[in-house]
Amino acid sequence: MSSIENKRHTLAHLLAAAVMEMYPNAKATIGPTVENGFYYDFDFNNADSRGMNAEERGTGADSRGHKPTEADLPKIEAKMHELLKTWGSVVGKEISSEDARTLFKDNPYKLELIDELVQKGEPLTVYTSGPRESASSPHPSAFSDLCRGGHAEDPAKEIAPDSFKLDRIAGAYWRGDEKNTMLTRIYGLAFDTKEELDAYLLQQEEAAKRDHRKLGAELKIFTLSPLVGSGLPLLQPNGAIIRREIEEYLWSLHKDKGYSRVWTPHLAKEALYETSGHASKFGDELFRVSGKEEKFFMKPMNCPHHMQIFADNQFSYRDMPVRYFEPATVYRDEKTGQLAGLTRVRSITQDDGHLFCRTTQIGEEVSTIVEVIKEFYKTMNMLDGYWVRLSVRGPEGMYLGSDEVWDTAEKALEDAARQNDLPYKRVEGEAAFYGPKLDFMFKDAIGREWQLATIQCDFNLPERFDLSFINEKGERERPVVIHRAISGSLERFMGVMIEHFAGNFPTWLSPIQAIVLPISEKHADFAQAARDALRKAGIRADLDHSDESLGKKIRNAKHAKIPYLLVIGDAEVANNEATLESRDHGKIGSLSIKAIVEKLKEEIATRV
Repeated sequence: MSSIENKRHTLAHLLAAAVMEMYPNAKATIGPTVENGFYYDFDFNNADSRGMNAEERGTGADSRGHKPTEADLPKIEAKMHELLKTWGSVVGKEISSEDARTLFKDNPYKLELIDELVQKGEPLTVYTSGPRESASSPHPSAFSDLCRGGHAEDPAKEIAPDSFKLDRIAGAYWRGDEKNTMLTRIYGLAFDTKEELDAYLLQQEEAAKRDHRKLGAELKIFTLSPLVGSGLPLLQPNGAIIRREIEEYLWSLHKDKGYSRVWTPHLAKEALYETSGHASKFGDELFRVSGKEEKFFMKPMNCPHHMQIFADNQFSYRDMPVRYFEPATVYRDEKTGQLAGLTRVRSITQDDGHLFCRTTQIGEEVSTIVEVIKEFYKTMNMLDGYWVRLSVRGPEGMYLGSDEVWDTAEKALEDAARQNDLPYKRVEGEAAFYGPKLDFMFKDAIGREWQLATIQCDFNLPERFDLSFINEKGERERPVVIHRAISGSLERFMGVMIEHFAGNFPTWLSPIQAIVLPISEKHADFAQAARDALRKAGIRADLDHSDESLGKKIRNAKHAKIPYLLVIGDAEVANNEATLESRDHGKIGSLSIKAIVEKLKEEIATRV
């Protein structure tokens, strides 16, 4: 049985075959596999549609220039099912450049790819899908495409018709370059079985309900203002509370582990980032600021600033490791089309930490960071099923430093991963430009995977900034820098948490932790006294003094996802109590205000 990767690759070809039969003047470009499925890009600028009447097309009798919309996806999918029944083989063969250019003479996109492959000296292979007899002589209904291979051997038998589904349509520039033609990208979902596809669709349905942009607006957590700018979210009071709680919890996990808090400005001279290498690596993403006499960058990273703090001290081996902690905002000019709520922004607040240590101390320091990461994500209920990606160099890419330095750094991190029994996988090509890293992958409440925490080992920046400390022999010794972030970026982490908890934050993280609901005006004084007692105890409490019915007040409180409701009526006033109801566990019963305060304080303190 073929792998799911090969099935998805074959389905990309099947999609192209269906589209080319229905829109014979379209130009098929490329169609790779992606996580959970596949896509294919088409140029429909000169396309027409076959087999659709004018009403179906919705474009009148003249079909030229028709581009499919999402309403057309079921028809394309039906054509895929029809063709799949006839695809008994996928056969590849190497052909000459002349034959390849002849085969794709009407497709400028394929011709561009052919020229590129010829220039690189790579072989040209064409795979033909269709009836089995097409292996020796192509059948009229067979479909051929320029391809590297990796397909289902017998698609009709191996691909279940109910295991895939066309998903959506999007725009995409040819080769990802906005100067090129805008193409139409058709996405499909594909799994081994119908059950896996159904499970994924259910997950997506649940994800839509949890969308942090929707809940963020409903719960008044953050605001996006066109006057402020795209990718620059504003935190409302509720959002500021959540962010502060996360920051304070992060610091509580570090303050007894030898970290010192530092602060750095939001911009620096160009020379700082030229020295660090960020200017050449991230040139297009940097915000430039011109002063009266000098030019600056809005900082894209905190590490060069922290290098300067270290450099301004005379450290000896007895001082090592030196550990800095700073939740600081950095800025990157991301493309507008890539921005999304809190999860992709231009102002990025990293819970940044930089440790300066000796090579012999790397293992111990990484172990301490891993301990913090595990404690933090255990509290967030995300520790089950996590894994770690050991990101190392790939054959291509712009990396700072010598091979010798990289070999040392990669070995140090892999040794640390083994020593800490981390469930890691070595992945090439995902390293930072200055060093390898351990990226922690966590699953949220509905099974989606997020890359959040990271530990990065860096021998390069200390070299570029000529950092040193004095060792036992009285000689200058170069430190190693460990970059680490526990939550990643606070903005993105908040977006993930909104979706992970579906807005039902645990009590310690909730902007409003309890709300007092008097049944009528005559209970207002006691209700206010109860609210004040909660606030005096450090509990974030509110009071609903509206004229709404009790039922409406309860519905409003539950819609706001407040963890605890205190109902005040005649009996409660008489007994100096409140009827306590939990958002998560339902009605608890009548308790004294003192008992409620103690219960909530304990829950908040232990971050249950």
